[in-house]
Amino acid sequence: GSGNDFLALVEPATDPTADEIAAWCRRGISLGSDGLFVLRRASNGATMDYWNSDGHPARLCINGTRCAARLAFELGWAASETVIETGAGPVKARLAGRTEVAIELPPPAQPPKDLALEVGGTRHRGLFQTVGVPHLVLLWTQSLRDAPVAELGARLRRHPDFGSGGTNVDFVRFPSPAHMEIRSFERGVEAETLACGTGVLAATAVGLLLNLAKLPLSASTLGGFTLTVDGQTVDSALKNWSLAGDARILGAVELS
Repeated sequence: GSGNDFLALVEPATDPTADEIAAWCRRGISLGSDGLFVLRRASNGATMDYWNSDGHPARLCINGTRCAARLAFELGWAASETVIETGAGPVKARLAGRTEVAIELPPPAQPPKDLALEVGGTRHRGLFQTVGVPHLVLLWTQSLRDAPVAELGARLRRHPDFGSGGTNVDFVRFPSPAHMEIRSFERGVEAETLACGTGVLAATAVGLLLNLAKLPLSASTLGGFTLTVDGQTVDSALKNWSLAGDARILGAVELS
């Protein structure tokens, strides 16, 4: 899914254990992935349960949801539109091209919150936004190539102000109102990933609030893919939005 990769189990007899998920998702010595989801058919579409690569569940993974929709289409459960029931509620999904899937979801209930966090004696300003899962968005004025994603991202991810659950951390630059560059440190993966759908949406909300962005907005990810955010605003308030991007099945394996 635009740089994120996932393992998918279709209607297994039982859900995998946290230890199994962590073992299967471990890169280098196993299949390796950013996370795992279980997909089950439902009367109005499909249900999706998602776990990060460390074996812990997450309420929402947007790129994972787009991949789940792609799998539902490939299985013949729907033709071109479906609903994926996630831990954060139902998400509408549709085919948006030969290899693209778009999802539609309501905007955040609360606007981004301005924060100033101290790390190693330095204060870092960011904006906190929840899009199913929490994100801290750091606005970066220089090239993201040298952004300290691994070091600073890891420290902010576990900052005590976010409690035991921590947060995802996104380093974001707006070269123009129609384009965004983003790099994300994801909790649960505990590393930078090649893309993060919820991070793109959280950063979009920040860009709209600060008048740095407009819709439609293209987002360039570390994996080299482009995600597109679109939607409607009324009196500067976001009413609905969608995220579209690459989603494809790489292959099938038998797990034991």
